[in-house]
Amino acid sequence: MDQKPHDDLAGYDALKIKIKTGDEHFHSKGRLLDTTLLDFWRWSSSDLVNNTLRGKLAEYLVTQALGIASSLRTEWDSFDLMTSTGLQIEVKSAAYLQSWYHKKLSSISFGIRPTLGWDAAVG
Repeated sequence: MDQKPHDDLAGYDALKIKIKTGDEHFHSKGRLLDTTLLDFWRWSSSDLVNNTLRGKLAEYLVTQALGIASSLRTEWDSFDLMTSTGLQIEVKSAAYLQSWYHKKLSSISFGIRPTLGWDAAVG
């Protein structure tokens, strides 16, 4: 019996992600490495002006302001944050200056038309 290429993907639940401390070490072939998750975060996330990271930072600042920072961020939900009352919040971020060279300030605009969402829990 032939199996379709992605039939097995339908049976896997979403992974349960736990909040990390940054002290977690990487491993290789059962051996603990000297590098930690914090080392990776420093390497990958120090450019807070970068478009993608700036958006995540904006979301985090809103969670702090609303007192809802105890939940983990979900990358692909159709909204960014949810309050304890179920209010779904979409956070937008923009900046005139970027971390790369540019000749003029960036234009800032946001689209507000209704769109279709994607549910990360069910795909």
